[in-house]
Amino acid sequence: MPHLRIATVNVNGIRAAARNGMSTWLDTADVDILTLQEVRGQDEHLEAALPGWTFVHDEATAKGRAGVAIASRTPALAARTEFGPSDFDSKGRWIEADFLLGDRALTVVSAYVHTGEADTPKQEEKWKFLDALQTRLGELSRDDALSLVTGDLNVGHRELDIKNWRGNRKKAGFLPRERAYFDRFLGEAGAEIHGVDGSVGTGLGWVDVGRRFHGEVAGPYTWWSMRGQAFDNDSGWRIDYHLATPALAERVTAYHVARAASYDQRWSDHAPVVVDYSY
Repeated sequence: MPHLRIATVNVNGIRAAARNGMSTWLDTADVDILTLQEVRGQDEHLEAALPGWTFVHDEATAKGRAGVAIASRTPALAARTEFGPSDFDSKGRWIEADFLLGDRALTVVSAYVHTGEADTPKQEEKWKFLDALQTRLGELSRDDALSLVTGDLNVGHRELDIKNWRGNRKKAGFLPRERAYFDRFLGEAGAEIHGVDGSVGTGLGWVDVGRRFHGEVAGPYTWWSMRGQAFDNDSGWRIDYHLATPALAERVTAYHVARAASYDQRWSDHAPVVVDYSY
């Protein structure tokens, strides 16, 4: 059965990733669509790092920060960057593009959610983004659509998603209020969802492809600090996602985290998350 292979990765700077081994990985990864976060560069840097690919790219307002892109072997049919209220600056954090999956339209998103910092203005920006994401997920899942939101979403949804979850309960990335958004994103569509923070909302019915594929196991993690022994001890976080509409999730045939073989072979602090979708 033919498939479309889609990978997502926070490259932590496209120029550094290209220098440190991303191209070598891509040579054998057989990826059709690659969504990137923290590009931190211009179009010319993407062209140099991804020769032969086409891409759509949205730079951040602040030069050298954030930046999202979607690279593909064949050009996207259309692309959009509009996201959230008009007074919300989402530049460099959200881009969506349309492709064909067989004879069906497929919308692919590259998203980079704010890291945040508990009880600071940085966290307020993260709440705004998560509110906008909740609204857009509702729109992208209408009419049995094939839609996929990928990227560094900077929230570990469950205790299984963070090795040291006990020590991070009051830190951005694992705050109950953040996790409750994901309770709603992934809850049964239309159902009343009680969030881990005590909130009550409506489920949107999206599927966390990684969790469905691997079941009730720790990880597999997608990010490890560059400091200390986090990578060697697999003390990581699962914060890079493929969130799929139910119709698309049924087409998943393979999922893996392309974790580097050793610390010195890493070309980002994140590992690519690679999924095959059949058509």
